[in-house]
Amino acid sequence: MKNETEKKIIPKPSWLKKRVSAGREYQKIVRLLREGHLHTVCEAAHCPNLGECFSSGTATFMILGDHCTRNCRFCAVQHGVPQPPNREEPRKVAEAVTAMGLGYAVITSVTRDDLPDGGAGHFAAVIGAVKERSPETKVEVLIPDFQGSEKDLETVVTAAPHVLNHNMETVPRLYPDVRPQADYHRSLELIRRAGEMDRKPATKSGLMLGLGETHEEVIQALRDLLTAGCRLLTLGQYLAPSADHHPVAAYVSPESFQTWEKTALEMGFEGVASGPFVRSSFHAGEMFDKL
Repeated sequence: MKNETEKKIIPKPSWLKKRVSAGREYQKIVRLLREGHLHTVCEAAHCPNLGECFSSGTATFMILGDHCTRNCRFCAVQHGVPQPPNREEPRKVAEAVTAMGLGYAVITSVTRDDLPDGGAGHFAAVIGAVKERSPETKVEVLIPDFQGSEKDLETVVTAAPHVLNHNMETVPRLYPDVRPQADYHRSLELIRRAGEMDRKPATKSGLMLGLGETHEEVIQALRDLLTAGCRLLTLGQYLAPSADHHPVAAYVSPESFQTWEKTALEMGFEGVASGPFVRSSFHAGEMFDKL
């Protein structure tokens, strides 16, 4: 029986080819990020929308460094021993948000299991700095699971982000292979708890398709999210960052993604972005505005 590294690589279909724009606005965003020594998940995770987002003046900030303490088999972010949190990062992110004129800012992080609070206090500091410097800007955070700590989750929610996003990524059967250091039910519980706290941010999550999940498994995952109170959903195509990562099991057609969007809305989600190039922060501000 062949192992995964011996499996035949499925060629990318035509709809997954995208040209990268690198015009004046793109260069401006790159310069701002470099001057502030800031990271983006757009670059770290090899996002296919990087050129489009940078060229339109937006980016998803990745705080707490660029090395993750976990090593998920779908993710391109570097794994290793991270540096201590940069105390100047909240101010620098807030300055970049202002310089970019963002009406909607998305902030995520690497997973920091090495920190006592998983980085929750740093998230809160960044949210606070952005709100102080740019009070009209809406803030969405895409957070790790904080190893199930309700106290750390509450630290972030108390800082009052407008949207709290935590991605399920895939169906429970695939967790041992795709997300071995995560737990499906722990992530569901995080979403449920966030929606029940006093601040009650809009809750959001996302799944990658094409990892080997079945139609029935995706339907059940969507039901689980709705039961947990999740309001916003993203569905996108999984793209293997390298041959060492989990292989692509299937490429989902744009028409199938449209069907999934219709299905998810009919099931009860209030906002859905579904398509081959959709990622967690894809048109996030527009989705929030629809609530």
